[in-house]
Amino acid sequence: MNVASSIAQSGLDAAQRRMGSSAHNIANVETDNFRREEVTQQAVAEGGVKASTRRASVPGEALTKDLMEQKSAGYAFDASLKVIQTEKQMMGKLLDEQV
Repeated sequence: MNVASSIAQSGLDAAQRRMGSSAHNIANVETDNFRREEVTQQAVAEGGVKASTRRASVPGEALTKDLMEQKSAGYAFDASLKVIQTEKQMMGKLLDEQV
């Protein structure tokens, strides 16, 4: 796998984790003593990101934050997917040129 694809794949994985956690938080907004899931991302030296999930230290909802997280994760997912699609198109054109 190319470096760009590897970086984009880590972005897809992180966006999917963010989307899942925010959906989980929204679904449980009415649950008593519910502690939200929070996703953190860290840059990886080789490129890309590593995402991890943890529970919030105190119970409570943050519906606005979770709704915005849904939008943001969707945009991040789309951007990472576009990188992978563009790389595939470029590789196809490169192979066509060599034939």
